[in-house]
Amino acid sequence: MRVLIAAGGTAGHINPALAIAGALKKADPTAEIHFAGRKEGMEYRLVTQAGYPFHHIEITGFQRKLSLHNIKRNIITLWNLALSGPKAKAMMKEVKPDLVIGCGGYVSGPVVRCAAKMGIHTALHEQNAFPGVTNKLLAPDVDIVFAAVPAAVEKLGAPDKTLVVGNPVRPEVFVQAANREAIRAQLGAGDRTVILSFGGSLGARRVNEVVADLCAWEQHEHKPVLHLHATGQYGVQLFEQLQKQKGFAPSIYIYDSMQVSYGLSLMVVMAAALADKGLPAVAIISELDRTKQKIGVYFLMQSLKNAKKGGRVGAIRTLAADILGVKPLLVFRDGLVRDAGIMRNYPEGLNAIVEKYRSGAKYGGTVFIFHTDDLPDAQSVATRIREIDPAADIHIEWVGAAIGIYTGRGCVGISFIEK
Repeated sequence: MRVLIAAGGTAGHINPALAIAGALKKADPTAEIHFAGRKEGMEYRLVTQAGYPFHHIEITGFQRKLSLHNIKRNIITLWNLALSGPKAKAMMKEVKPDLVIGCGGYVSGPVVRCAAKMGIHTALHEQNAFPGVTNKLLAPDVDIVFAAVPAAVEKLGAPDKTLVVGNPVRPEVFVQAANREAIRAQLGAGDRTVILSFGGSLGARRVNEVVADLCAWEQHEHKPVLHLHATGQYGVQLFEQLQKQKGFAPSIYIYDSMQVSYGLSLMVVMAAALADKGLPAVAIISELDRTKQKIGVYFLMQSLKNAKKGGRVGAIRTLAADILGVKPLLVFRDGLVRDAGIMRNYPEGLNAIVEKYRSGAKYGGTVFIFHTDDLPDAQSVATRIREIDPAADIHIEWVGAAIGIYTGRGCVGISFIEK
């Protein structure tokens, strides 16, 4: 099955689209998922970080306020609109999708409409109670419409083919929720009430201003709360200014996304096992702190390009690796990526991963083998590890959205407890 998903503009459209992609891959690991969007939009960064193929199509919205600047922008919009039809048709011929899903944003308009005209199966997902203009225009022409809430059904204008399904959520959210007490301990929350506030993914100015007032009041009144606030992409500088103006000093927690991705699943399984034994949260955290230094994380990549995007490796090293055709085997330690070997080809790299387990693993434990669209090689590694360590508890997971940020497609890796 080959699926093309069109979504853009804000994370409110893009994150549900990524969750849908993850669910499709879980249901059918052989499925090919492609995305369409603007390279200048947030979707390009989020989708390529997740490791999915990205197809560029330029489309922008009309500016309603009359000004010279907006007149220029609207002329560009008309030009993009005129070109969007042929670009969408070329995209269909290139991808050859069995299904096209629109998740909102201007960019989904020409892509979904073109697919519908070509007789390709189409679907929409509307995340809001008040549907966007694009989804309302597309709803009559698609095969099926999915709405997050009942209030959107009539507004979409196609009630006979609209199903209320809610908003898709990435599975890692539930994994973290199950580890609630451990996370509270990691944050140092103690007995305090934890407040999480957020606005739009790009940053809602008024939300940031109100939250800054609240944070200042909480600190000045010595309220027993731990307040975590997501400013949004364009709200970081504003919130820093508001902190200075209102005289409060936030506690800032920085998590390395790669560290969370690699090895976290292993830690969660360990925490659950310790909890089953009746250990209190404090003892579990203490044990995990001792053990996390022994987690070995090795991964083989087809290219270093995504790692360069994430700032993990330099441009010269990336270029040299691609020119020479080498496949890097990397090790993740203390938030840093280091060389664990340079392989002449991919099979040699897979052999090296197995040898890392053979020589360094504490046998009989939990092993996670992860991959981004490379299930056969992941299964091959699992088979060989079972031959080495029959007592190992092996889990194979597709984790493109988590690992693809730094590796891209075609990555196979392993995490395990070292001796």
